[in-house]
Amino acid sequence: MSENRKKADDGTAKGGPMAGFGAPVQKAKDVKGTFKRLLTYFKPHTVKFIIVFVFAILSTIFNIVSPKILGNATTKLFEGIYGKLALAKLTAQQAGLEKLAGNQATATPEVLKGLAAVKAGIAEVIEKTGGKIDFPYIEKIILLLIGLYVISSLFSFVQQYIMAGIGQNVVYKMRQDLSDKLNKLPIKFYDSRTNGEILSRVTNDMDNISTTLQQSLTQLITSVVTIIGVLIMMLTISPVLTLVAVVTLPLCGIATSGLAKKSQQYFAGQQKEIGELNGHVEEMYTGHKIVKAFGKEKDSIEKFDKINKRLYDVGWKAQFISGVVMPIMNFINNVGYVVVCVVGGIYVAKKKIEIGDIQAFIQYTRQFTMPIVQTANIVNIVQSTIASAERVFELLDEVDEVAEAAEPKVIEMPKGEVRFEHVDFGYKEGVTLIEDMNVTAKPGQTVAIVGPTGAGKTTLVNLLMRFYEINAGKITIDGVDTRDMTRENLRGMFGMVLQDTWLFNGTIRDNIAYGKEGCTEEEVIQASKAANADHFIRTLPEGYDTVLNEEGTNISQGQKQLLTIARAILADPRILILDEATSSVDTRTEVHIQKAMENLMKGRTSFVIAHRLSTIRDADLILVMNNGSIIEQGNHEELIAKNGFYADLYNSQFSDNDSEVV
Repeated sequence: MSENRKKADDGTAKGGPMAGFGAPVQKAKDVKGTFKRLLTYFKPHTVKFIIVFVFAILSTIFNIVSPKILGNATTKLFEGIYGKLALAKLTAQQAGLEKLAGNQATATPEVLKGLAAVKAGIAEVIEKTGGKIDFPYIEKIILLLIGLYVISSLFSFVQQYIMAGIGQNVVYKMRQDLSDKLNKLPIKFYDSRTNGEILSRVTNDMDNISTTLQQSLTQLITSVVTIIGVLIMMLTISPVLTLVAVVTLPLCGIATSGLAKKSQQYFAGQQKEIGELNGHVEEMYTGHKIVKAFGKEKDSIEKFDKINKRLYDVGWKAQFISGVVMPIMNFINNVGYVVVCVVGGIYVAKKKIEIGDIQAFIQYTRQFTMPIVQTANIVNIVQSTIASAERVFELLDEVDEVAEAAEPKVIEMPKGEVRFEHVDFGYKEGVTLIEDMNVTAKPGQTVAIVGPTGAGKTTLVNLLMRFYEINAGKITIDGVDTRDMTRENLRGMFGMVLQDTWLFNGTIRDNIAYGKEGCTEEEVIQASKAANADHFIRTLPEGYDTVLNEEGTNISQGQKQLLTIARAILADPRILILDEATSSVDTRTEVHIQKAMENLMKGRTSFVIAHRLSTIRDADLILVMNNGSIIEQGNHEELIAKNGFYADLYNSQFSDNDSEVV
């Protein structure tokens, strides 16, 4: 299964505050170094980042002070209602006592004393509350709160807007660096890595960094500021109540830590099973013809069911434990709220605290828990992001291909003479594959390269195209060392037709025109005719406008090969490389391809790699390779006369019913 598919299912926590609770977190090897290097991408945006930081703090502060201000309104409302009710009660009492005091028979000292106390109480209530609800004051509070929320939202909008720009610019620069790096890396880098691994770093890891920079970073700032600010506000209201509220945090930690460890195991198992399931599905659908041909549908379904059952077993456990965490935390927090309310109620009754402060405190306790959970979750995301950044930096630190010559030479009119002079080469350091190779190909000659699998035939072509750098000796074209030319100029002299055809999603015309920039319609048609491809192209419903799919499966293998030959003819190269171009087609198609190749090879120096030795009998020079060395060279008649390795190889192909398969 490809690496990018694995990476896409890495279980990184994203989304809500409890998303991915207990999921495995990808960790970097060098967190400090990677983080410092990541910060270098922020240097051009330092001022903007400071603005984001300040705006995030201001936005959070305005949100934090709002409950306290709202508490003042609640207190004022409570005092107004209490005063209004108290005044009505005292007024009624006053009326009754005045009635008793007006009657000599009932105007006792106790009644007069009580009347005086009631009047004093009324005066006190009027002095403190006015005996009514202070709506103008509450209106001011409401308007102030609306203003605070609007300003907080504006600050939040601005900081998110700026941070989105910073995040995209940073990721844009990193992607640009990656693109530049990928263009500078040698072919051996790509040969030693899977496509999935490279794509994973360029796409998934970069997306992970982008998401964190745009969302999690500002969320981390606001969460930390919220925790600190809320704690301060709670302490200003009541240190005792703050202690009661904070005590619930260790309980939440104890309750969830065990669940986190358990769910970690299940999440890891879930990701393993997802990877296996994806791999199985990918294999079955890409090879569904083989499955059907051998009647293995039942086996495939049984294997899928087994993996799916294992995935179900670990999946529901992981999700269940992850889902249980929040209710447990809510239960503990609710117990904390009850304790706060009871203690707060006692304090209000004893007039040690205002009722509005209790309301504000309860809001703060609700604001206090969530940022802690978010911060813990974001820390996991940041860890995963730093790990992604480390993987990207590892790619950026790969060794570039050898630099071009300071003053490159250009062959204006190449003749096509190619020489290998005392060339040594090995794919791995200390392991030599080719040693002291000496070959001369004169202009216009056809040089065939034959030998068993692994003999070094394709390696010779890789060195010629400078896909790999030689260890010793030199390769020259018309007397000029290939290392003294730019790679673009060098490769511009070559045309390649390979066994594995490469066609892209586009029209047949575009695929052929890929060989020459700015070519005309007439040139495309002439190249197609020379490649014996024009006839079959015109038989297609859309002709040259026929769109090839991404795999090129809507035309045959032989037709695809003819199109690549037409492309090479259009490029009009001085030197040709034909790498087993007819090995995967039938004999009839091979005849058409051979005719097209003869047209292509006229007047050009050609290097032909072939397993079917009958196709290179007329070659001017045949190089016989084995274990990286040229053990024989000459034309067909000379090599047959030697009765050596080539003769054995050639005769073995025709000893059994003229088979042409090595």
